[in-house]
Amino acid sequence: MTDPGFDLIVIGAGAAGLTAAAAAAAEGRRVLLLESSPLVGGTTAISGGMVWVPLNHKMAEAGGPDSLEAARSYLAHTVPPSDDRAPLEAFLTQGDAAIRFLEAKTALRLRPVMAYPDYYPDAPGATAGGRVLEPMPFDARTLGGAFALLRPPLPEFLLFGGMMVHRSDIPHLRRVARSPLRSPASAWHVGRLLVRHAFERLHASRGTTLHLGNALAGWLFKSVLDLGVQVRTATQVLRLLAEGGRVVGAEIESAGRRETVRAARGVILASGGLSHDAALRAHYVPAAAGALSAAVNPQAERGGASLALEVGARTSRGVARQGFWVPGSTFRRRDGSEAVFPHTVTDRGKPGLIAVDRRGRRFVNEALSYHEFVKAQLRAGADAIPAFLVCDRHFLWKYGLGCIRPFALARTVAPWVASGYLWRAETLAGLAQVLGVPAAALDTTVATFNVDARHGVDSQFGRGRDIYQRHLGDADQRPNPCVAPIEVAPFYAVAVRPADLGMAAGLVTDASARVLDAAGVPIPGLYACGNDMQSVMDGAYPGPGITLGPALVFGVIAGRGAASS
Repeated sequence: MTDPGFDLIVIGAGAAGLTAAAAAAAEGRRVLLLESSPLVGGTTAISGGMVWVPLNHKMAEAGGPDSLEAARSYLAHTVPPSDDRAPLEAFLTQGDAAIRFLEAKTALRLRPVMAYPDYYPDAPGATAGGRVLEPMPFDARTLGGAFALLRPPLPEFLLFGGMMVHRSDIPHLRRVARSPLRSPASAWHVGRLLVRHAFERLHASRGTTLHLGNALAGWLFKSVLDLGVQVRTATQVLRLLAEGGRVVGAEIESAGRRETVRAARGVILASGGLSHDAALRAHYVPAAAGALSAAVNPQAERGGASLALEVGARTSRGVARQGFWVPGSTFRRRDGSEAVFPHTVTDRGKPGLIAVDRRGRRFVNEALSYHEFVKAQLRAGADAIPAFLVCDRHFLWKYGLGCIRPFALARTVAPWVASGYLWRAETLAGLAQVLGVPAAALDTTVATFNVDARHGVDSQFGRGRDIYQRHLGDADQRPNPCVAPIEVAPFYAVAVRPADLGMAAGLVTDASARVLDAAGVPIPGLYACGNDMQSVMDGAYPGPGITLGPALVFGVIAGRGAASS
């Protein structure tokens, strides 16, 4: 059967695909959005939802200073040199216009995060916040029955089996768990959260007040539905259709039924990138990194790059620095599924934890960005893969560790120990034994760290020395929010390995998101955005949201460009 056709086909329903579909539909085009998995949202839906866009007007309205010169300077010092800076320049100069377009033409609502530093705050042009935008809380009831199609967050980040909380809620929860009577304001705040959640669960399988990446995906999903985009989930794209050198549609399969769908103005690829394409991924990461990914597996038989290569596209040159990295710990959920916990900001930078290698020695400043943490693992080699995050009972109770939430009781922690996810011992020597690291070395490492920590310093790695690191710490810990001794038995550890949050390598495009062939010429009717597009950051990770920021900006550029072609 041959479909009567659309103006545009978008492949992939993460932030980039949803944005591109909404942008094209807002220009009056008939859009078909195809998603290979049964759910929309992709990795965006389980992410922190940060959107990094320098020079955005919301930052300016909140009084945050920024300039094109500052942003260029910062990226010049943090992003590797490139033969073609045009896409990066387009991101800088068109970013705010894309945000304005989305808020004018779609349901999406963003706000600036004024206290979230760039990841290299000492670099020229860095800011202390404001380049980061986050979604406003999203009321999922507005999706109606389509809420069931929105990918839920990672269950490890939900409370009471279904409640999302915002970052600003966490200090209140922590104070109440410590002593509710000492903080009436926090007790009132938490009480309101619980009452609201209880009411929401009367009508939904999980909380309907969404935050973080789930809120971003929710806003964008609502946008495509409001704009009349046709959304098909659980649909595989078998191949792209090309006629006379122009991409004009796709052959798809759903529920065992194949059909050809035509698109008068072309196809936009936004399928999530190379994370789960073993053959292509291997060209862009060191062998020591392994194959672990914290990105959602789109369950696609063919990813965007694979599809595009068949019609003459080219991918990034093979440079082994193309992962966006996070230390990940692996475990099995109660339903039997294998899962990866991304150690982004919840534990590593908090006071009272260190990372050691298999020699029992520290190898990194634990409060660096997750990307830099893994780069340090890779530099250290086999001795640091896996590495072990080590803490004591006081830390585990106060901050949690990986999948173990703060204020977990012994009976809650025990299953994690029994499963092998969490190691526990009454002494450091006992912990060293179960980890298989030299006991004397671990004892010396902790003792040396503790001498410094009691004075709020880290003479070995300078932990807590800049505003980004201190932002990840605990403001109640003084004089250094990132440093405290490890001394209260029992002692605990979790193993972390390199995992990618997405790949920087992808399809080479021009500044208009048009996919280029081997000669550097745009392939008519073919666009890419999100992680399918070669990242403008070229494997660097200069700030929170440097995948989602370009995803939204180039989603708008691709959607509007295709709509007007």
